[in-house]
Amino acid sequence: MSTEVRTRFAPSPTGYLHVGGARTALFNWLYAKHHGGTFVLRVEDTDESRNTETARSAIFEGMEWLGLDWEGPRNEGDCGPYFQSQRSKIYLEWFEKLIKEGRVYEEDGAWRFRFERKLITMNDLVCGEVKIDYTDDSNTPDMIIRRSDGSFVFHFVNVVDDLTMGITHAIRGEDHLMNTPKHLQLFEAFGAPPPEYAHIPLILNSDGSKMSKRDEGAALGDYPKQGFLPGAVVNFLALLGWSPKDESEIFSAAELIRKFSLDAVNRAPARFNPDKCRWVNQQHILGLSSEEFTDQYEGLASPEMLNSVKEKVSLLTEVPDAVAFYLDHDFPINSDALTKVKANENARSLLQSLAGNFENLKNWDLAKETIVLTAKAASAKPGQLMFPLRIALSGKSGGPDLGAILGILGKNECVRRLKRFTDLLA
Repeated sequence: MSTEVRTRFAPSPTGYLHVGGARTALFNWLYAKHHGGTFVLRVEDTDESRNTETARSAIFEGMEWLGLDWEGPRNEGDCGPYFQSQRSKIYLEWFEKLIKEGRVYEEDGAWRFRFERKLITMNDLVCGEVKIDYTDDSNTPDMIIRRSDGSFVFHFVNVVDDLTMGITHAIRGEDHLMNTPKHLQLFEAFGAPPPEYAHIPLILNSDGSKMSKRDEGAALGDYPKQGFLPGAVVNFLALLGWSPKDESEIFSAAELIRKFSLDAVNRAPARFNPDKCRWVNQQHILGLSSEEFTDQYEGLASPEMLNSVKEKVSLLTEVPDAVAFYLDHDFPINSDALTKVKANENARSLLQSLAGNFENLKNWDLAKETIVLTAKAASAKPGQLMFPLRIALSGKSGGPDLGAILGILGKNECVRRLKRFTDLLA
């Protein structure tokens, strides 16, 4: 076996890239990068009836968006990936070896691989020791590896690919665990050492049910549209089944590469938590520099407006709505917030007094101090004025820091908005 660590991700282009597949790709990528090795992408596209160009593009776009760079065919002058549909000659050569060794026989036009009838013991890097008894051929019949139409089945091409590509570690979903004894027998028949296997836990919904294609968070292609940062999704996927030795949860890709190990992969199924995913994304948004954040919204609003909402959003798609009140002079007022303000019988008089004090203010830097003084003069607490003021200036009960809103809107616009709002309270 090669001393260089070589891992692989081998998706089938039959649908969108599932979050479970993306997590498998990520673990293989992290393991290879951690050990200074190589991550290989190969597309299992031998089932022409089910393959689609849309699904193939979704794989590449998803991998590129996540930043999971891969190696393609060696000595062929391109970056790949490998396509099983282009490797028929290789499969035929290895099939002939099994014929010469007497390990296959024909039955009803198909070819079966003859298992050795013995106990198979494998040492999985996540699941530990697993034993499968192949002595009873009624429970484990010989395996078809070539169909009557001449096409090869998954088990055969998977082993040939891993062997010829020098794969040293096969990290894949736990649903493949029972395939591994079959693959080990094929490697043995070829006289080649197998890769080390690591079967990672499945991803379940937050309620413990199996994640289907229609469940929230299942399709990787939805994440960019919903406003997730690729680094945040990489971070979140890493936490689905893996955890570091400490309590930290927010990592850059470089930190994940440095910390990742199969020893820290959990045996129990991972649970997908949409709220946790959005929280991780929020933390990554906070980690962006002002320029990195505002550059994504060129022409939408001023940098000051954009940066004022940076700490208030969990998704990038929330930003246009978050800054809309700055740009719309006739912005809508949230009905629940308006009702709450109307319930305060002193709100209108307090806001009218504040509007007058703002109008007379010569130094706008003292605007927040003026709020406190206005409330105090009316024997009210500043909070009793700040909430109505926020609604008057933005139409919402939440949002940017009030001081930031005052500074961005300026004196004249704040006074205009206050007068508009007090008219609504009449």
